[in-house]
Formats: sequence, structure tokens, C-alpha cells
Amino acid sequence: DHFGNRRLRTIGELIQNQMRLGLSRMERVVRERMTTQDVEAITPQTLMNIRPVVAAIREFFGTSQMSQFLDQRNPLSSLTHKRRLSALGPGGLTRERAGLEVRDVHPSHYGRMCPIETPEGPNIGLIGSLSVYARVNPFGFIETP
Repeated sequence: DHFGNRRLRTIGELIQNQMRLGLSRMERVVRERMTTQDVEAITPQTLMNIRPVVAAIREFFGTSQMSQFLDQRNPLSSLTHKRRLSALGPGGLTRERAGLEVRDVHPSHYGRMCPIETPEGPNIGLIGSLSVYARVNPFGFIETP
């Protein structure tokens, strides 16, 4: 539960993984078509099919737990929605497996995560917000000034 050792997966990293998955599927299709088609008849239009890339992006934004509609009621709610942290999702915890130790405030949260802004109910302590001056460094760790 120590935030000094916990690495965040930002939205950019999650989308990058989906793009990598889609591009690898497209590469497999292109390699297969290069071996089966005639060399003189090959054109980029006949080789390339962007459907695997589009399907991977649609899968992320349509079915992923980490994809939500932005709360646009007012600028403050939009800002807090963008700074939200979640321990749930792929590679994380589930509501059922999370015990009280995970949900409690840890001293390493000081300056990194707001101890007050967490939802009530089954997600308490599992979803939080970055503190005011906290930022995520390029390695995925939360830094404080």
C-alpha cells in the first residue's frame, strides 16, 4: 500500500498498449497476405487492412473498465474527473478482494492522494484523486513538491 513503490498506469500507456495490440494484428494480416498474393499484383491498398487497429481502439473505449464519459457538468467536476485514481481495473484489485488495509489511508498518501475525496459505498478507498500539487512522472510514480 506504500505509494513510493506503487506505479500508475496512465491513460496514455493503456491506449498505447491497445494500439500495439491492433498494430501487431495488422502486421500479422499483412505478412500473411504478402506470402499468399502474387508479387506483381501487390499494392499497399491490397495489403493493408486497418480494421484490427480500429477494433482494438473501439474495444478499449467501448468495453474497458477504465473508459468513462467525462463529467462535464462544470469545469471543477471535469478537472476532478481527469485527476481520478483507481485501484480497480486490469492488473489491479477487485472490490471483493480489497480488504480494509488497502482502503485505509497510509502515511505515504500524504501529498500524493487526497484522503477526503473518495466515493462512498463499495468503492471507498479504491478510487481517489491526486492531491493539488501532485504529478505523475514519466516512470509512472506520483511525485510531490
